Amino acid sequence: MDIGRKARGLLAGARTPPTLIAALSRSLYLDVAGEILWLGPPGSTLHARAMIADTAVADARGDAVPRIDISLARAWEPVALPTGVAADVMARAAGELARAVVPLDRPQGFGPLLAGARPSFPLERAADDASAFLSACAAGEASTAAAMAERLLGLGPGLTPAGDDLVGGALFARRTLADAGADEVAPWQAAAETIRAQATGRTHRISAALLGDLVDGEGYAPLHELAVALACGNASLARDAAARLIRIGHSSGWDLLAGFLGALGASPD
Repeated sequence: MDIGRKARGLLAGARTPPTLIAALSRSLYLDVAGEILWLGPPGSTLHARAMIADTAVADARGDAVPRIDISLARAWEPVALPTGVAADVMARAAGELARAVVPLDRPQGFGPLLAGARPSFPLERAADDASAFLSACAAGEASTAAAMAERLLGLGPGLTPAGDDLVGGALFARRTLADAGADEVAPWQAAAETIRAQATGRTHRISAALLGDLVDGEGYAPLHELAVALACGNASLARDAAARLIRIGHSSGWDLLAGFLGALGASPD
């Protein structure tokens, strides 16, 4: 088993067994002390809330959850961005990656924004709001970006709506830059709290939890790896991480990538 930091801490300190929130075709979403974790099969994407194990999802029946033994689990922690990263260097690398990654596959969700195109229904009407939000992020205007984010939260279908993923990917980018010393931390912390409050009532519980992680600088493993690859100027590793990221969900990976690269300042030619 591989286990993320939050999942390990919550399970280690739990006084009662996890309860089932939702059973999807390949994963279980669980409640542990009011927090959300998920259990997925080998090959699933790592995350601070994830447990990756051979336990069959089919073993869940009603509210029953398969027994989870974390005593021999391998802990997963993301690699931090190196300090001293320059925001303009990241912006150039993000722009180069955007031009390289769009031809990899047909962009879904807000992904077409990376090529200067409008997303398809039902997101096309939000294209201008999304672009304005990303521009505010790229300009370092944290309070403006937080105010604009409200119009995007909960937008789109799926377990994590496209608007949530776009906003989360963007705030992840800015918080990651700030933590590495390339921007001020406090304004983005304040923006994160605003967005977290906005999400209440605008999106569902699972998406709100994942969004909350993203605005605090915690996301899926490929997103962390992408940030480090861009900071180190490794274009090959960046393309590999982006290719793995866009495979998450129907459009979630594309939405996260569009938010992440757009907030760094990538802009289509």
